[in-house]
Amino acid sequence: MTSRLTVLAGPTAVGKGTVAAWIREHHPEVWLSVSATTRPPRPGEVDGVHYHFMSGEDFADKVGEGEMLEWAVVHGRASYGTPRGPVDRALAEGKLPLLEIDLQGARQVRASMPDARFVFLAPPSWDELVGRLEGRGTETAQERAVRLDTAKVELAAQHEFDHVVVNDDIRRAAEELVSLMRSH
Repeated sequence: MTSRLTVLAGPTAVGKGTVAAWIREHHPEVWLSVSATTRPPRPGEVDGVHYHFMSGEDFADKVGEGEMLEWAVVHGRASYGTPRGPVDRALAEGKLPLLEIDLQGARQVRASMPDARFVFLAPPSWDELVGRLEGRGTETAQERAVRLDTAKVELAAQHEFDHVVVNDDIRRAAEELVSLMRSH
C-alpha cells in the first residue's frame, strides 16, 4: 500500500492541536509532522515536539532554499511552515503522515501534492469556537478579534476539503480522522 499524506486544517481555536496530540498519544502508527514557527513558545510547549521554534532569519533561509512544503505568515504576525524533508521521508517509508496546518498552508500543499487527503476540522458551532478561543486566555482582546475575523474566512473554505470532521468530542473526532487516514 502506498502512503498518502493527510492534511488537517480548520479555523483558529477549533482544536487541531488537541486532536493531533490525542492521535500522537493513542495512535503511534500515525506520523505527525512538526511545524516550524517564528512565534515564541507558549507555556508547556517544547521545541522539536510541538514546533520547531526558529528566528525569522532562519525561517526565511529555509523558505529561500525550498525546504518548506508550505509556509505562511499567520494572523499578520508569526511565520509557520512545514519542513519538506521529514514529510518526504515519512511517505517513502510508508507511514501514515499527518500535517496539522492552517488554510493557507493547506492550499499550498494542494498545489504541490494534489493527491493528498484534505480534512477540515470544524467546530460544532460558531459560539463554541468563540468560547474556545476566549477560554484559552493566550491572546489579547485585539488578537482574538483578528483571529475571529480569520476564522470566518477559514470556515467559508471548508468546501475546498475532501472531508469535514466536526470536533464536538476530541476522542471521537480523532478516531474519525484516523479512520479516514486508514481507508484509502
